[in-house]
Amino acid sequence: MDDVPSIKAFELPLSVKSNEPVNGEYRLLVLAAPHDILKRCRAGQFFHLLCPQAGGETPYLRRPMSIYGFYPDRGELHFLYKVTGAGTRALATLALGDRLNVLGPLGEPFTIADDWQNLVLVARGVGLATLAPLALEANRLGRKLTAICSARHPDYLMSTDYFASLGADVITLTDAEGTSDLDNLEKVIEGLIADGRADAFYTCGSNRMLRLLQIIGERRGIPGQIALEQQMACGIGMCHCCVRPFNRGDRQVHLRVCREGPVFDMMEAIAW
Repeated sequence: MDDVPSIKAFELPLSVKSNEPVNGEYRLLVLAAPHDILKRCRAGQFFHLLCPQAGGETPYLRRPMSIYGFYPDRGELHFLYKVTGAGTRALATLALGDRLNVLGPLGEPFTIADDWQNLVLVARGVGLATLAPLALEANRLGRKLTAICSARHPDYLMSTDYFASLGADVITLTDAEGTSDLDNLEKVIEGLIADGRADAFYTCGSNRMLRLLQIIGERRGIPGQIALEQQMACGIGMCHCCVRPFNRGDRQVHLRVCREGPVFDMMEAIAW
């Protein structure tokens, strides 16, 4: 691992265009961003956000946040987040015209191999935010896409309309409807495989989903990638705060999620 990584990223204050709730749990933050920063963004990458000290909150470290959308034609950078702690509560106070210091884009992005024509996206909750730009890239490349979206309740499903607008076949699974258990998810995925609609898997966040996809992937010979979520301090590989173990070949290695990831080979990730 490089002690001093070479990173092509920007640190600058961006103006808030909007910061609105999308449902009872999540908010969409839209920042005005210059073309130079947007043209470097790739699906799966993240930004390190310097959360404001506002509303009585005093977050200290930056917060890593996956890119939900980047639109050079509109000059916009989007983040979808759930208000859970001091940092995100402070983010929720941002209003039109406020400035937010961002560092990025950072990390290794998703890739789509030439022979992966049928992509399956599997995620739950805010993990869907990380996969949204991947759906846009798949659409641009003319790949067929199935998005399996899971949530506790139908009201908390996100991005389903967005995925559908990109031509994806959207499958929704929820706890409230009794369809989100792993046994049913496995049946859904096996059905896609039987129909020849699964060349590669993409997922984010959920440990249970990762382990299931690894089992199916190994059994069926289907590759995949995962974007990992991890607490970070510096976000550029210097502090080694986000190191995790991975299986690589016949040995176990330790890699930085912020630098060697956050996107990794699905089969190399170790369920935690």
